[in-house]
Amino acid sequence: MAIQKENGSVSIDAQNMMPVIKRWLYSDKDIFLREVVSNACDAITKYRMLHPDTEEEMRVTVTVDKEQKLIRISDTGIGMTGDEVRKYINQVAFSGASEFLKQFEDDKTGGKADIIGHFGLGFYSVFMASEKVEIETRSCQEGAEPVHWVSEDGMGYELDAGKREDHGTDILLHISEEEKEFLDLYRVREVLKRYCGFMAYPIFLEDANAKPVEKDVPVGDEKNEDGTPKTEKILEMPKPEQINDTDPLWLRKPADCKDEDYKDFYHRVFMDFEDPLFWIHLNVDYPFNLKGILFFPKLKNDFGTHEGEIKLFAGQVFVADNIREVIPEFLMLLKGVIDCPDLPLNVSRSFLQNDGYVKKISSHITKKVADKLNALMNTERETYEGYWDDIAPFVKYGCIKDSKFYDQVKGSLLMRKTDGKYVTIAEYKAANFDKTEKKIYYTNDEKRQAASVNLYTSRGIDVVVMNTLIDGNFMSFLEYEGKEEDRVTFARVDADIDGLKEESEEGKELDAEKLQSLFRGALGKEDLEVKLESLGDAELIAMVTEDEQMRRYKEMSRIYGERFPLPDRFTLVLNRRNETVQALAEKDPEAENTKMLCQQVYDLARMAAQPLEAEEITAFLSRSGRLLNQLVKG
Repeated sequence: MAIQKENGSVSIDAQNMMPVIKRWLYSDKDIFLREVVSNACDAITKYRMLHPDTEEEMRVTVTVDKEQKLIRISDTGIGMTGDEVRKYINQVAFSGASEFLKQFEDDKTGGKADIIGHFGLGFYSVFMASEKVEIETRSCQEGAEPVHWVSEDGMGYELDAGKREDHGTDILLHISEEEKEFLDLYRVREVLKRYCGFMAYPIFLEDANAKPVEKDVPVGDEKNEDGTPKTEKILEMPKPEQINDTDPLWLRKPADCKDEDYKDFYHRVFMDFEDPLFWIHLNVDYPFNLKGILFFPKLKNDFGTHEGEIKLFAGQVFVADNIREVIPEFLMLLKGVIDCPDLPLNVSRSFLQNDGYVKKISSHITKKVADKLNALMNTERETYEGYWDDIAPFVKYGCIKDSKFYDQVKGSLLMRKTDGKYVTIAEYKAANFDKTEKKIYYTNDEKRQAASVNLYTSRGIDVVVMNTLIDGNFMSFLEYEGKEEDRVTFARVDADIDGLKEESEEGKELDAEKLQSLFRGALGKEDLEVKLESLGDAELIAMVTEDEQMRRYKEMSRIYGERFPLPDRFTLVLNRRNETVQALAEKDPEAENTKMLCQQVYDLARMAAQPLEAEEITAFLSRSGRLLNQLVKG
């Protein structure tokens, strides 16, 4: 039966639905192209299901006509009959949609709910950018008549006979003046590559206003006088540009992918010229459908400024970057793609509902990352150690943010020793705890703290390097979180001398109280604590120590801009085995030389841990000159 012209309203609720669409999708209005192209690919899928042996070319073509202010999206899919247009286009808001409308009426928070995927509103997003929309469609059913549908506001429509000759659908968007940016070819290309760059069928972009370009073509087998092929210039229209990859790497079997395939994909998708360290290819069919690839880039110590990029897809359709409901927060430091066709999507298809299904996906991704790290540690330890400095900030951050992840990878946490070798916490304990106070000794500045480091390493005690921004938090995490049997204590090499004390007869007769009084008077520090201990290296005059927890608190305060910084509270530890200390014990406390020597000893001890401030270094240099002059004069 021929199509009879008719006019009508899209649905009884349309006048309410259209403001909702424009309100909730305004910030992501470029998704109208994603919705229409995605629908076109769905139509092709349905056609191929009905005609699995077809040899027809399946494609979607997006044509931009800037002069006519028109975008045409054409597909070779299943098409629609007049009745199907009435059902799927006109009857937008059916029972249940009104319930969603009610929760929007008084919503001032910007919250979003699940409308588009459930009520077929994806198509109506085109009215965010269009002042008029037309549909030319023809069903693949035998004898089906072409149908033409047009609407200027998404609420009223006109339907009559169409002109399309082949099965499929054309969507014609008459772009409004306010949204004319979408008539620029580069803008449309950008949107299509972003949202549709990996859809399942070829998507072509063409410029309706393109001009013919000159091209040199051979003239048969004729040659020029110099023997080169003879050519002539012809005018040729530019061919449509395919903008998508229909066979994305993440959908292939890992066994079919080479290292170069992963690297090429990484460079192309994430515009990163450096190779990734390694990657994890996710390929899950049960209990949910999940595909993807996570890449481990090199992370800098100041990873707080590092921005990862996890692209979320639903059935090869790009949804959004860095969706925290699906991707655990600490994995946001990575780069990669996750494709889960069954994810529940909301109105803008850019935010996920935080339900149990999504949480299971998130937990699974975390477990796969932990499995990869453990596999590298257990089977390719040398390779893993080569990666460690680059991935350590990410792994440590993950442990702090996710206790389950810590439990999964705690056996694969490494620490680099000052000799360049790597150990686990268990290995450090086994090698050192019989010689120490059951602490892990560390340095955060190998060069400046070299003297203190040497005091430990010369006694066969390993010192590990903890010099990244996250290490302070990470050490606190290991000291206070998790199971009691897993907890360890960290101490910087200049935090105390518990691991350096020795029983020695040298200098035991020295008077500790007298030396404390001597140094307090010379330095003008009445609250300075002075200790007298036997240290392993007799040439070491003294050390300045500071309580580990107090120093960490001060460092964190500086990082976070503490308005009232805590004062320095050092302890001066004098080595009773050292001849200078023994000689000072006999000096006249009122003599100028005695005061200068005490000041010099204190400054030298401090310089082994941290630089002197401007006035302090000036005084130190001046004093050093005076002492040298006295030494030269005898």
